[in-house]
Amino acid sequence: ELGWISKVHVNRPAVVRHAEQIKKWRTVKGNWQAAWLLKAVTCIDLTTLSGDDTPSNVHRLCFKAKHPIREDLLKALEMHDKGITVAAVCVYPARVIDAVNTLMAAGCDIPVASVAAGFPSGQTPLETKLAEIRLAVEYGAREIDIVISRSLVLAGQWEGLYEEIRQCREACGEAHMKTILATGELGSLPNVYKASMIAMMAGSDFIKTSTGKEVENATFPVGVVMMRAIREYYWQTGNKVGFKPAGGIRTAKDAITWLMLVKDELGVEWLKPELFRLGASSLLEDIEKQIFYHVTGTYPLPHDLA
Repeated sequence: ELGWISKVHVNRPAVVRHAEQIKKWRTVKGNWQAAWLLKAVTCIDLTTLSGDDTPSNVHRLCFKAKHPIREDLLKALEMHDKGITVAAVCVYPARVIDAVNTLMAAGCDIPVASVAAGFPSGQTPLETKLAEIRLAVEYGAREIDIVISRSLVLAGQWEGLYEEIRQCREACGEAHMKTILATGELGSLPNVYKASMIAMMAGSDFIKTSTGKEVENATFPVGVVMMRAIREYYWQTGNKVGFKPAGGIRTAKDAITWLMLVKDELGVEWLKPELFRLGASSLLEDIEKQIFYHVTGTYPLPHDLA
């Protein structure tokens, strides 16, 4: 539906102004803060995407995914029996089997997500992208985070972008597909909106801000624009598409602010792992520190949260 996006206009000053207001939102305190932080934990895609990833650090990541918060802290909050885990473990395709086997051995049903389709640059032929997706699914990934070819957006080749994402969606089969827009490299907020719409039209289950490897990653102006696109798509089609900010989200306060923004823009029904994810590698550490402080009244020493 090219007519849907051809005349789109984004009021950039208003979006930036709104984003500045978001940063000033007062955070919640006490038990309410602990509750929001535990909600954030259940929406995290716990990620390791480094060139030096090994089976052993993937094993540790999977253990942390199953036990994201120390058991005694959860008991103090009376949440030890709620089955709190992260939403998914995200790794490179070559590490999918390691993650799947570790989680299976731990008797855990946390899904494994794999980046694919030429992550992070997207500068590989489409045939290679599709083969990588199929391999990741074959290895056991239940979620696939693909990257788009930014050149198609910058050149306004919307039909080409749609066809690329549609074929990736087909290659994913039963696996959920998250489409990474790499918004820091799309040039403008209207392009972010248009790329979001095209990705949803092509069958994406989620749209995601960034790979975490760009200079500019998840920002609130971009988040607002992408969520407005999700909301309009829902109004027009009745289909709910998930949202995933990723890259640069490192503090508990950041996580709560993103949760509040999603609640404000999309509603409470989006505040669940099926429709909202936080892509992060170091965020969980800060959340656990804040929960430790809430329970004990002191911040942890390095050995307290090994």
